[in-house]
Amino acid sequence: MNKKRKMLLKMVTASLLRRRSRMLIALLSIAVGATILSGLVTIYYDVPRQMGAQFRNYGANMILVPSGEKTMTLESAQECIDLISPDNVVGASPYRYINVEMNSRQRIFVAAGTDFEQVQSTSPYFIVDGEYPSGERQVLVGKETADLIGARTGSVLELSYKPEGGKRNTLKFTVSGILDTGGDEETYIFMTLKAMSDLTTEETTLDVMELSISSAEDELENYITQIDEMDNGISARLVKRVTKSEASVLSKLQSLVLLVTVVVLLLTMICVCTTMMAVVSERRKEIGLRKALGASDNSIRKEFLYEGMFLGLLGGILGTVLGFAFAQIVSVNVFESSITFQPLLLPVTVIASMLIAALSCMIPIKNAIAIDPALVLKGE
Repeated sequence: MNKKRKMLLKMVTASLLRRRSRMLIALLSIAVGATILSGLVTIYYDVPRQMGAQFRNYGANMILVPSGEKTMTLESAQECIDLISPDNVVGASPYRYINVEMNSRQRIFVAAGTDFEQVQSTSPYFIVDGEYPSGERQVLVGKETADLIGARTGSVLELSYKPEGGKRNTLKFTVSGILDTGGDEETYIFMTLKAMSDLTTEETTLDVMELSISSAEDELENYITQIDEMDNGISARLVKRVTKSEASVLSKLQSLVLLVTVVVLLLTMICVCTTMMAVVSERRKEIGLRKALGASDNSIRKEFLYEGMFLGLLGGILGTVLGFAFAQIVSVNVFESSITFQPLLLPVTVIASMLIAALSCMIPIKNAIAIDPALVLKGE
């Protein structure tokens, strides 16, 4: 049995070496197909992570709000956040909104208490002329409000708050920066939750918690179900404009990648099949002579099949390396971040390349087996 295998291996390698130019074309075709397969599959599975990271620049994709008569605190909100995998949580920004009066203007403005460190994670699109507040007596003023009251970085604002039926409390704040977003945030005055608690002399409660989570829509829906089942007076909702856009873009991108991969693999099969057909045509006399000497159809079938699979093996290995390089270049230039090599990609690409090469040899093998020794040896 070993002698037969060794003889078959010698025949396969000898055949490949004798027809180096044609086999090189077939090898390059398989390598190109494997490169596209390896590269696009890597991109296909890495696109959700890459696109998710890009979409996180557009703000939160989930919010937590109080439900019913219950209030939401930092502690109760954190219980909900703990249900989410820490690796998926990009940021969690708490917000409380109150109406404050600016003594110098005798008019009402909206003040928002938050955690500025988390805001920079959930809302990276915020543009600040100056700095984020670093102290409890500093505020970030929206551009529209700043233009209205003539505030600049370093200006001092005197803000007062009077609870219903309570005593008015007034505190002075220094403007650390001017916020430019192009949205409603430009009408707010932002401060820390501690500063808001000092101004209101009330326990800190939250109106909303904005979450930026790096997960697909179905996973986000699962988190919402878990949070709602807690029944702690907090309801979770998706920010549809972000999640729907992300899901739509990802779906179209993955469909495009899949379509391109299928087309390239079909073209690879056609090229390999055409090359092997030419090889069978060149070897008609050799095949006819072997059959006349008693070679079985199965031996001829094995030889051509092994030739194709050997080319698939070499092309798959070469394509895996080139495919990763291709995917890395695309990722760096499009998403500005690198990807990691997936070890499972090597055997998958090699097996797929060998299968494609084997399928491409089916028609040439059928033609080779159909050769009539009598006709070939007569010269017909």
